Amino acid sequence: MIYVFYFFATILVWLSFKSFRGGITYLRYFREELAKPRSTFTPFVTVIAPCRGLDDGLEQNLTALLKQDFPEYEVIFVVDDESDPAVEVITQILNRRDAGTQREEKHDQILSSSSASPRLRSEDSVFTKLIIAPKAVGCAQKIANLREAVLHADDGSQAFVFVDSDARPSPEWLRTLVVPLANESVGAATGYRWFISKNPTLASEIRSVWNASIASALGRNSNSNFCWGGSTAIRRDVFERVDMREKWVGTLSDDFAVTRVLHEANLPIVFVPQALTPSVEDCSWTELLEFTTRQMKITRVYMTKLWVMSMIGSAVFIAVMIAAFLIAIFNKNVIAVYVSIATLILVSVFSIGKSWLRLKAVKLALPDYDAELKLQFWPHITLWLITPALFLYNSLAAAFSRRLKWRGITYELKSPTETVIISH
Repeated sequence: MIYVFYFFATILVWLSFKSFRGGITYLRYFREELAKPRSTFTPFVTVIAPCRGLDDGLEQNLTALLKQDFPEYEVIFVVDDESDPAVEVITQILNRRDAGTQREEKHDQILSSSSASPRLRSEDSVFTKLIIAPKAVGCAQKIANLREAVLHADDGSQAFVFVDSDARPSPEWLRTLVVPLANESVGAATGYRWFISKNPTLASEIRSVWNASIASALGRNSNSNFCWGGSTAIRRDVFERVDMREKWVGTLSDDFAVTRVLHEANLPIVFVPQALTPSVEDCSWTELLEFTTRQMKITRVYMTKLWVMSMIGSAVFIAVMIAAFLIAIFNKNVIAVYVSIATLILVSVFSIGKSWLRLKAVKLALPDYDAELKLQFWPHITLWLITPALFLYNSLAAAFSRRLKWRGITYELKSPTETVIISH
């Protein structure tokens, strides 16, 4: 039996070392991308923001979409019910912006009648729409919203940019996200989320660490990257060529569906570190379990191999670490004790190192959140020990049920192309 432990301990140490090396590559990639000169590629694009309900900081999140450092673009807000509470927030933002624009226009008229030159107003380049999508039938409501929104895009739009309502993009987000699309052979460009709590709790920090392990799976290899629906840009001609709107029919996960279609078409997905987007919100224990389990249930249906690997990997990690701890304390075999202690030390060093490197990379991409990220130092270098147990729980829950609740709607995932709405 001890040799079985040696075997799996060796595997775990090796995988931990590979993960640590991946952290070095991750940080290097961030530094290289952030050091690139500012791009002048700024085509007219359509930003699509599906909304449902009131996210924490929704007003700040949506306002950020209208303050992008980008010459000309449009933002389409889409909901499925005109009585949705998000509509009031959106309307207030648009009314406030219109009032501000009118004041600037009046001021410009005064300036133009004097010797001074009129000011250029960046707000003039942002066009907005609020549309109501039909109720979803046989797909996620978000999918129905997106499929409706693309029909309302301006004819001159050259790319679609999808963003979630719980994301708070920086002013440079749009400019940097569309840069890879200058290469017509690129399938899509993507960022990813990084959770930041307004009032940190153990539950919210565990969610941040859990999510961070997925964030660091993105990187230089564009052929293995995946899209995140909260920050993804795709050329309009590519979107239409792969018939993405129709490929969304029957699906629940917009980003997994886009990822699968682009991989099948051999179109690379470029990860843009500058498009890493904070989600500023608190999290309860119930929300933690609901969010993480939902993600794993979706993964089981859309990327079954990844779900299996996650389940096996987390199980091996837990079993080896517990076995190593027990052997180090109770076993009388000196060699076994030394191997166990070495395993515990090496796995810990590599895991802490990976967490530190990842957080260091994120701090480069999110300089406006330096204070909040400093507070995440201790959670990220300690809670890696807990998140594998959460991954195992999520994976096992996904093995026994494909039913999930998302934005107040309960769904049953029959297959990647078949979604059943159970209840609203």
